[in-house]
Order: sequence, then structure tokens, then C-alpha cells
Amino acid sequence: MGLKPPAPAALGVLLALALLALAHLPPLPDWSPRLPPTSLPVAPQQKVATLLSGGQARSQRPSMPPVRLQRDQPPVQGRRRWRQGAVGNAPPWLSDDDLQKMWLLASGQVVSKTHVPAHGQVLRVGLRGVGDAEVGVSPASPEEDCQDGRCGLIKRPGDLYEVLAFHLDRVLGLNRSLPAVARRFTSHLLPYSYTDGSLRPIIWWAPDLQHLEDTNNDQNSCALGWLQYQEMLQSHRPTPVTGNAPCSSIPRGEWSRLALFDFLLQVHDRLDRYCCGFQPDPSEPCVEERLHEKCRNPAELVLVHILVRRSVPSHLVFIDNAGRPQHPEEKLNFRLLQGIDSFPGAAVATLQSGRLQSLLLESLRMDRDLWESQGGAEGWRPLLQTIDRRARILLRYIQERNLTVFRDSPC
Repeated sequence: MGLKPPAPAALGVLLALALLALAHLPPLPDWSPRLPPTSLPVAPQQKVATLLSGGQARSQRPSMPPVRLQRDQPPVQGRRRWRQGAVGNAPPWLSDDDLQKMWLLASGQVVSKTHVPAHGQVLRVGLRGVGDAEVGVSPASPEEDCQDGRCGLIKRPGDLYEVLAFHLDRVLGLNRSLPAVARRFTSHLLPYSYTDGSLRPIIWWAPDLQHLEDTNNDQNSCALGWLQYQEMLQSHRPTPVTGNAPCSSIPRGEWSRLALFDFLLQVHDRLDRYCCGFQPDPSEPCVEERLHEKCRNPAELVLVHILVRRSVPSHLVFIDNAGRPQHPEEKLNFRLLQGIDSFPGAAVATLQSGRLQSLLLESLRMDRDLWESQGGAEGWRPLLQTIDRRARILLRYIQERNLTVFRDSPC
């Protein structure tokens, strides 16, 4: 006997009961992929501050987790993404290359260390970027790291002035100093004195600096005496020493940049390591090492830290820029300017603008640890005012002697 089909009313009742039963079933497990919370986007400005302060950015706003590279993301892509985000917020005088090196110095993991002969507390360290560590790149030898441009020099806490010098160099458009940041280190590879919480400068290690083979004069790319240097400046020829390859391509404008930079910072070690341009205190190294006595015989005076890179032999490289922030104005060393009859136009224009202090403050904010170590803008002002006064003295020096400025060539 065949069954009769249910009436329409009965079908409606059955359908309602089925829907009611489904509504009370427990939820199915969620098998969809979930992104970890660390993949949340971070505002470019916050990311710059985080990276340049070694991952310790301080802010009154609730902190967001930092961006971390995914396992399948090449580290180069991650760095490029960071640089593109940072450039829009960084001052225009800091190049993309500057920011990349500053990021490496500020946040790179220390993977090796080497003592630098005859340089006391200076350590050369190999660095790995965050992306390199996460994709499992194994550390190479220290020499290979440095040849790849992934090394830095950690200096003494008293050398933090070198980081200010780097920013001054970029603000003035000289672009001859090596990138530098301030950082606190925690690596177990370093001696305790480096990990005790003190802030130290770390300067990028240029792998192609040209050094003389003479072990007694290896901090120069060429041997140049004071009398030779003055003769070269007066002769208006680009070659200071005939047949000396490393210095034969250094144009006169490079010495003008160096003189201006050293005068503002009062760095004596390059052009006047004997302190012949002022009366030094008895505690000065040039007195203790009896170098000052040689001022009576100019033929014995030599220039030190005159360096170029093999990749750009026409440009001087400014190293060891920890000048003298407290050097009194009555003892300013004008010997550093001797023989210089013209100065770079862009740098002079910046000094004349009256904005030197504000530009330096804008640049120094990029280095969060250094910025906060001095108490922010108010803490930095006395030091920047000293440099600004030296700038006005230099401008008066240029005006009184009717010296000229020259147009800067592309760097």
C-alpha cells in the first residue's frame, strides 16, 4: 500500500522543528588561519622611533606590537618596507642608506666581537638584522660580516658627541661622516662594562677605508705633513702629493668641508693634533705626550685621520668626531681654518639661516635613546647654542676676510 504524501501544513511544522534544532547545536571549531597579533600594522613614525631606540621606544600612548617579518618573507623586503615607511617621516637630509644603517646599528643583534688594536675600549662587532635572525641566516666570520657592511664600532660613553657630529654633518649637507647612533647593549658576547646599562655610541664600520700599510701610520690614507698641506691649499691644485694615489684625487673643496666641520666641533686631532692653534691645558693629551713641543718646528707636524674610501677616493671620510663641546670660546682653534679661502655654499647657507639649532633638534629626535639621555629639547639646547655661537664666529671670520663660497658638487 503506498503512503500518502504529507499535507503542506505538516511539512511546515517539520521544517520549523529542524531549524530550531540546528540553532541549539554547539558551534563548529574555527579552522580558518589566524594572523598573530604581532602582524598588526604600526604607524611609520612610531616604527622609526622603535627601531632607532633599539626597540625601546617610549610613548604616552598605548604601545602597539612591533611588525615582525613572516617566515616566508625575505629580510630584504622587510627592510625595504621599513625604509619606505621611515623616509616619509625622517628629515630629508637623512638618506635612505643612512636610515638603513642606523636601523642596523640600533637594533642589530651582536653576533661577533673583535678588539681594535691600539684603540683601548673600542670594540668592532658584527651585527645581524632582525629579519636575518628570523629567517635563520647563520652568522659568518667577523671579517665576512664587516666586508658585507654589517659591522659597527662600539666606543666609550664619553664619545657620544660623535652621534651629534653625525647629525651635524647631515644637516650641513657635508655627508662625510659615517652613520652613528646611541645604544644600550645586552649581548652576552660583550664584556660587562658594555652591558651595564650605559649608553654608548656605535658607528658604522666602512669596509673599504683605505689605510697605509705602515703600522705606525695606518690611520691615514696618505702621509701628509702640515707644510705640504698648506702648500697644496695655496697652489690651487687638487693633488697634494705627486704620485700618492690615495690622495691624488682629493679636491680642495674636501679640505674646506673638513675645516668647517672641525671648527664647529673643535676637533683638533686631524689638522692640529699638536694643539699649535691654542694654548692647551697641562692635562691635554698633546701636552702629556709632548706633542705640543713640536709646534716650534712645523716640518715635524703631520695630519692624522686623513682617510678616503676605495669606492669614493675623491671624498674624505670624517672619523673620530668626538670634538670638544666645552672648549672655551677664548681658545677657539683658528689654525683649523688656516689656508682655507672658500667654503661649501650649502653649509654656509644653513649657518646663515639662523635655523641650525632647530634643524639639529629635528634630526636628533630620530635617535630616541640619545634624545632622552639629555632630557629632550631643553637638555640639548645649551650644547646646540655653543655650536651655534661658533657658527656665527665662523661666519664673521668668512666675512671679515672676504672669503668665498663654492657650489657643492653632487655627493
